[in-house]
Amino acid sequence: MSSVDRPGVTQLRVARSEWTKLCSLRSTRWSLLAAALLTIGFPLIFASVVEAHWGRMSPSEQANRQPLDIALVGVNISQLAIGVLGVLLITAEYSTGMIRATLSAVPKRLPVLWAKIAVYAAVTFGLALLSVLVAFFGSQAILNSKHILQIGLGDPDVIRSVLGAAAFLVLIGIFAMALGAIVRNTAGGIATFALILFVIPPLLNVLPPTWNQAISTYLPDSAGRAMFALSHGANELSPAGGLAVFAGTTACLVGIAALLLVRRDS
Repeated sequence: MSSVDRPGVTQLRVARSEWTKLCSLRSTRWSLLAAALLTIGFPLIFASVVEAHWGRMSPSEQANRQPLDIALVGVNISQLAIGVLGVLLITAEYSTGMIRATLSAVPKRLPVLWAKIAVYAAVTFGLALLSVLVAFFGSQAILNSKHILQIGLGDPDVIRSVLGAAAFLVLIGIFAMALGAIVRNTAGGIATFALILFVIPPLLNVLPPTWNQAISTYLPDSAGRAMFALSHGANELSPAGGLAVFAGTTACLVGIAALLLVRRDS
């Protein structure tokens, strides 16, 4: 094929290429399956436990059971699978050397990063939203006999929480992908992701309570959870505030990843 007939590099073609690579990875199927099972499974288990022990709970314990918290509990666990896959989608290409072929085909570099982010974000949002809705309706079906725990999508803030949970997992995936692009090593990327999301928050408990509150509120994990929490304390971020902080942090990481991609791989 002559250079005149050869199709040019466009963002859409790069996105199609990244979609093909995403679908061809075995880790993609297993990680997304794990994320879906965790998002759905834990709410069903928690709802079953609450339903079975409801009669033995005190009135105060019953009042503290929030149906939306039960429906979204799996999101707190499935973020690990989404994050690990986000790291792998970047670092696997560096470890296998495939990144050289990718960047040779796309000399401008950045379209590759944008395509990876867009494709993974779309896949994650579709999977997360479907899984959260299944978890919501499934847990509500199990708790059907407990009228105090019955809520609907039309109730105040419920839709916002459901969409916020799906958006949280999308940002988690992009956040992890940016870390992978910065570190370019699978073990290092996953370790950094786990450190930021799961290790640092509990370590802050050694600080004075006022310091802990001031810092932990703005960490990615706390800010992200505020996006789908049904209620918020006086010292906690609002859903919009949580979205702004977490999205802003993620955007900064993506910016650093883009800068390093241009400088290191040019």
